[in-house]
Amino acid sequence: MFRLTWRTNYLLLLVLCASVIVWITSLFESQMTMAEPLPSSAETRAHTVKNEVRLLKDMDQQDKVEDEMLQNDNCPEKSPLLLGAVGLEFQSSLSLDQVEGENSGVLGGQYDPKECKARESVAVLIPHRNREKHLLYLLHHLHPFLQRQQLHYGIYIIHQAGDATFNRAKLLNVGYLEALKDFSWDCFIFHDVDLIPENDHNSYTCEQHPKHLVVGRNSTGYRLRYNGYFGGVTAMSREQFAKVNGFPNTYWGWGGEDDDLRVRVQLQGMKVVRPPADVARYTMVFHKRDDGNQVNKDRMRLLGNTPKMWRKDGLNTCAYKTLSVERPALYINITVDIGSPNAHSE
Repeated sequence: MFRLTWRTNYLLLLVLCASVIVWITSLFESQMTMAEPLPSSAETRAHTVKNEVRLLKDMDQQDKVEDEMLQNDNCPEKSPLLLGAVGLEFQSSLSLDQVEGENSGVLGGQYDPKECKARESVAVLIPHRNREKHLLYLLHHLHPFLQRQQLHYGIYIIHQAGDATFNRAKLLNVGYLEALKDFSWDCFIFHDVDLIPENDHNSYTCEQHPKHLVVGRNSTGYRLRYNGYFGGVTAMSREQFAKVNGFPNTYWGWGGEDDDLRVRVQLQGMKVVRPPADVARYTMVFHKRDDGNQVNKDRMRLLGNTPKMWRKDGLNTCAYKTLSVERPALYINITVDIGSPNAHSE
């Protein structure tokens, strides 16, 4: 009979014990796994909703980032909104409420395009007194005209208080100084209230040199009034206007101040540039000469002194008193007392 040694018996016992321990351990782990609860359907739905909310938040954040990127994109050099020459209408029934309704994007006299970042910020300065109907016609056409050019712009009406002789040049100096209190405008458009642009390719922006925008108008058969003409509507950068010390303050009544500004421009080594004649066309709203704006009989003497006086008469000597600043929807109205021709300040 075959007999195992004690060493062999001992080894078999150890193997048997180890097998039992392994079996018991695997059985316990299996029971623990079966006892672990599965997620309920409510927990599953809550987890799904949580993931959807997180996804929506991520999408919203992405939309905001894309909007910010779009806002940071500069508007194109040539706006895709331009129409070219447009027909102008001057309806007697036109009201300020109607113009406001057509320009809901204008707030407090300013507009900024939403679809892109404007390449230039432009302040339009309009000297004014007793021309309410002309102003209404201009606002009606000028707001959409500027919006199609995708400009950030503000329209300033500088209203001369009192009944002293009208001083267009000094009012424009006031407009420049007051507008810069609102914003550091890149470009200034000095604009008569009775001139309406006909073609939106006539860009209301500034160039390397001062720009004269009225090459032709209906009242002159769309021809330049004379070779040196620099009146009606002009564009100068903030730096250009400061360099020439602005307009003179001493031209009371009609005429001469625009020629004075041209001489100042030339004295500083700048030249006058103009858009093409078929683009720079205006309609002048006809009217009689205003009371208090009679022809300045002293204009030629003053013009002859411009080379000697431009440093002493201009922005640096523009004395005035601001009576009110109002901000209705379509413009900023600045009412000022600029004195009179015989005032000591002049």
